[in-house]
Amino acid sequence: MTGNGATFHASAPVRLDFAGGWTDVAPFAWEEHGVVVNAAIELRSYADLRPGGDCYQLVSEDLGQTLELRGPEALVSNGELDLMKAALRRMSMGYAALRTRSQVPPGSGLGSSGALDVALVAALDAARGISRPARELAEEAWQLETVDAALAGGKQDQYAAALGGFHRLEFQRDQVKVTPLRLAADFVAELERRVIVCYTGTSRISSTTIARVMGRYRAREAEVVSALRTMAEVALEMAEALEAADLHRVARLLTANWRQQQRLDPGMQTPSMARLEDRLGQAGALGGKAAGAGAGGSMFFLLGGPRGPAEEAAREAGATVLPFTWAREGVKVW
Repeated sequence: MTGNGATFHASAPVRLDFAGGWTDVAPFAWEEHGVVVNAAIELRSYADLRPGGDCYQLVSEDLGQTLELRGPEALVSNGELDLMKAALRRMSMGYAALRTRSQVPPGSGLGSSGALDVALVAALDAARGISRPARELAEEAWQLETVDAALAGGKQDQYAAALGGFHRLEFQRDQVKVTPLRLAADFVAELERRVIVCYTGTSRISSTTIARVMGRYRAREAEVVSALRTMAEVALEMAEALEAADLHRVARLLTANWRQQQRLDPGMQTPSMARLEDRLGQAGALGGKAAGAGAGGSMFFLLGGPRGPAEEAAREAGATVLPFTWAREGVKVW
């Protein structure tokens, strides 16, 4: 990296959303009562910042893009690394070298852009000697993506990335209620053994799908309104099932949430996702759903038996099995 001073590093975990994803997105979250249950996992997005130098040097390892920019118009949004530009612009950062990378594929549905938001804000804060509480960091990261970079999305990804752990998140206008879930340690370990995360090989731009679905919500299409309200109810039940260590109920609710997701948009379940769901069902999965917005990306399943046959079934369906552990710690800075 170019630059003259110290390098500031930050990382933040991605997440699995057990239930309620979509209900954290405006305008539904502002007008009704969004509820999401998610857990951070140890697959991280990274931001490395070195202030100084004679230009902005931006490197996205995931996208394979590098930019060197100079002058007062250097950070204008034009479709090239706009999130990184927005971060530098929002924080009034002078010339610097900024590099990002993630341990999950772009468009995985695991909230990597939200994790990257958090890592970017944390690295830029560190360079400016600023320290924020985790919740404030999550809000600043959401502002970065949705306002400055103009990418539609909810807040669950940023909160999971900043906080780590298992949470029930409740969303209303200008308010997020954060409730850590109290899970028995042996049940957390059992979930880790039984959950399989599969990347379908097809990425998607979630902001495009989100804008389309929320347009239908604004038009008060009955199918979309009903699905969103039902997903919020499923999320409340999911929090209870997890705290009760009820494995089979968790599995049923994963599938119930996925059925509601598919009501939101005709493209929510791609052919590769349908094939993966079918193969994992035959291999003993008790339930599962798309991670994040859906319409591609990843799916995860709760297994009723050994991992071996399920992993083989996923590979036969053309998916990549992603390794993970639960992330008890959120954003890290060094």
